[in-house]
Amino acid sequence: MRARSRKDDTGTIQSQGCCMRGRRGDRMTINIQEHMAINVCPGPIRPIRQISDYFPRRALGPEGGGRDLREAPARLAPLALAPPAALLGATTPEDGAEVDSYDSDDTTALGMLEFDLLYDQASCTLHCSILRAKGLKPMDFNGLADPYVKLHLLPGACKANKLKTKTQRNTLNPVWNEDLTYSGITDDDITHKVLRISVCDEDKLSHNEFIGEIRVPLRRLKPSQKKHFNICLERQVPVCLASPSSMSAALRGISCYLKELEQAEQGPGLLEERGRILLSLSYNSRRRGLLVGIVRCAHLAAMDVNGYSDPYVKTYLRPDVDKKSKHKTCVKKKTLNPEFNEDFFYEMELSALATKTLEVTVWDYDIGKSNDFIGGVSLGPGARGEARKHWSDCLQQPDAALERWHTLTSELPPAAGALPSA
Repeated sequence: MRARSRKDDTGTIQSQGCCMRGRRGDRMTINIQEHMAINVCPGPIRPIRQISDYFPRRALGPEGGGRDLREAPARLAPLALAPPAALLGATTPEDGAEVDSYDSDDTTALGMLEFDLLYDQASCTLHCSILRAKGLKPMDFNGLADPYVKLHLLPGACKANKLKTKTQRNTLNPVWNEDLTYSGITDDDITHKVLRISVCDEDKLSHNEFIGEIRVPLRRLKPSQKKHFNICLERQVPVCLASPSSMSAALRGISCYLKELEQAEQGPGLLEERGRILLSLSYNSRRRGLLVGIVRCAHLAAMDVNGYSDPYVKTYLRPDVDKKSKHKTCVKKKTLNPEFNEDFFYEMELSALATKTLEVTVWDYDIGKSNDFIGGVSLGPGARGEARKHWSDCLQQPDAALERWHTLTSELPPAAGALPSA
C-alpha cells in the first residue's frame, strides 16, 4: 500500500498510514488510528478473565457497608454464572451411560473431546462414537484448524487397526457424530489393550499436524454398557510421525527411536498385528473329519499402493507328509475386510488330530510377481492363548461348530516359512 503525503506551509512532510521524517533530525508523530490501520487479528478479541471472577468478593456500598457482589449477577462474567458441568464442556449423556470426565489446567489449551465407547461381548465388537470437540488449538494461519480423529489399539498400533473420521474444515469446535467399529475384539483384548484417540489437523500442502490425544484402557469398559467420556486432550507425542519421504534425516532417526521405544514397552516377544480372522472349527463324527470354516477377516494390513489388499486365505494341516492338506479360498479384490464364508474338510480320526496343527495364512494376490504375506495364525497343541483353547475345545466338543476371532501376526508360523507364494 503506497503511503499518501502532502507538504504544508513550513515544508514539513506529513504522512498517513506510515511514519516518515520531514526535516533532518525531526521525527513526525502519527496517531494510533493510522498506526493500527491494518487489522491483523485473526478473530474477535476476547477479554482475559481474572481469577477473582471465579470467587465471591465484597465491596463497599454507597452507605459504607459491605455488600456481596453475588447479589448483582449482571456485574459478573457469564462464565461465573454457568454450572460446573458447563465449565467442563460436558453434556447430558444418554440414559444408562456412564460418564467419565475431568479437567486439567495444563491441557485445556489443546481442547476437549467428547465420545462414547461400547463393548459388545456377544458380537466381539468395540463401538466408538466420536461426538464432538471443543476449544481445539488453532493450527492454521487463519486461527482455525481442519481436525479429524484417528483411533489405534495399543500395543500393536499399525495401519491395520487404524480407524479415522472425516475432516471438519475451518473450525475449532468440530461435530462429527461418527460411529467407528472394531471387529474381532476378545475379552483378552479388553484386559490388555489401550485405545489411543488422536486429534490431528489435516494439511494438504505438508504432513498433518498432531493436536492432542487421549488413551483409554479398555479394561475400564463393562460389557454391553455404554461409557461416556468428555476429556481434555493431552500433549503426548504420537509415534507415527511424518512419512519418511517428507522427513529429514534427523526426524527419521527420531521416528525410528520412538518406534523401537514403543516395541520395547510392548514386550520383547510381541509380534506386529496384521488384522483379525474369524474361524469356525467343528469335528464331524459322522463324516470322521475336521470341518474348517473361513468366515471373514477384519482390519487387514494394506499391502498395495492404493491403500487396500486383494486377500485370500490358505490352510495347512501340519505335519503334512503327503502334501495334500493345502486349501485356498477365492481372492477378494480391493478390500481390508473380506468375507469368504468357505469351508474346508480334512478327513481324519479324532485321536490323530491331537498331534496336528492347523496353520492359517492370509496373502495379498499380485499379478506378475510373488504374492505378499499379510499375516498368519497357528491352532494346535503347541499354540498359545485363544488359539490353543479354540483347538482343544473343538476336540473336546465333537459336532459343535465353534467360532472364534484370532489375531494375525506378521511372522510366519514355524512350518509356513517354506510355503509357496501362490
